[in-house]
Amino acid sequence: MKKTVLIIGASGVVGCSAVESFLADPECEIITVSRRQPEVKSNRDFRHISVDLRDSEQAEKAFSSLSGVTHVVYAALYEKPGLIEGWTDPEQMQTNLSMLQNVVRPLVSNSEVFKHITLLQGTKAYGIHLHPMPIPAKENASRDQHDNFYWLQEDYIREASNEFGFDFTILRPQLIIGATTGVAMNLAPVIGAYAAICNELGEPFGFPGGPSYVWEAVDARLLAEVILWAGETPAASGEHFNVTNGDVFEWRNLWPSCASVLGVKVGPDSSKLMSSFFEDHVHTWDAITEKHGLRKTSLMDLLGESHHYADFCFATGADEPPPPAFVSTIKLRQAGFSMVQDTEEMFKYWLEDLIERRILPNLR
Repeated sequence: MKKTVLIIGASGVVGCSAVESFLADPECEIITVSRRQPEVKSNRDFRHISVDLRDSEQAEKAFSSLSGVTHVVYAALYEKPGLIEGWTDPEQMQTNLSMLQNVVRPLVSNSEVFKHITLLQGTKAYGIHLHPMPIPAKENASRDQHDNFYWLQEDYIREASNEFGFDFTILRPQLIIGATTGVAMNLAPVIGAYAAICNELGEPFGFPGGPSYVWEAVDARLLAEVILWAGETPAASGEHFNVTNGDVFEWRNLWPSCASVLGVKVGPDSSKLMSSFFEDHVHTWDAITEKHGLRKTSLMDLLGESHHYADFCFATGADEPPPPAFVSTIKLRQAGFSMVQDTEEMFKYWLEDLIERRILPNLR
């Protein structure tokens, strides 16, 4: 049977890397869905559909005709301005549920070949945004008792899976880093833009966050490989999997490597809210893009909501380190997926990628 993959949220951090990975398979047909077409390096053609997933009529029209889809990668996400407060907002939760329903209902009702959907959650499943997590957090733990759109989507997918006979896999990555700009949660553009503005102002590139702590991350390319694996692996059917690079990191230890790629000098810590800093330097960024011949991208279009995410991830303003947040990836390894990634090399790769694409300046 021909494999046709529908990638929802294809212009996001996860979706874009998934598109690249599936395009590497010449036998796989790719259909992407997002409001803007994903930017990929592959020269292979793929079909792109622009759909507002919140519009049920528009979604019904788009997806009811896709009778040949065998796999879905659902990487779409609705976030509110300011990001963090929306994580506990009931309206945001219901919107994310409706978006998923608006894809699945018309798709499965008109397809006899649909086999598998991969759904994304994250460590908010373990309450990272509300309270200390179990160490390490494991997939077999009881559901954390807090309202979350993850649970709404998961319950819906389980019901639809039972009704229509398709498989699903749910992935829980930790701090995803990738290529895409203008999204809710990607720190590579934040770090790069911060370095460029510091350089333009003649200020050192000091770590802007709070207390030191150790964390985990995952490269969007590695996560895409897990998605490919899950869609074809019986051991992944109906399962949750935590996903990380396989190592740990600390921000201040990463800072010199980031500085080296970006061509700036590391300075002493300089605690500041990224959400405020960038708002004060919109015109500084405009001057940088003009000076270095960069793409004409406004600062806020570059960052999306990721500067708000940076304040959370950097623990800016905290008096003490956040509670440890480590997840076990043993289940994923035992199921057969063994790829890993070096987190320091990951940050260097994606910062270099942004420079090569003339999104960030080359200051070396």
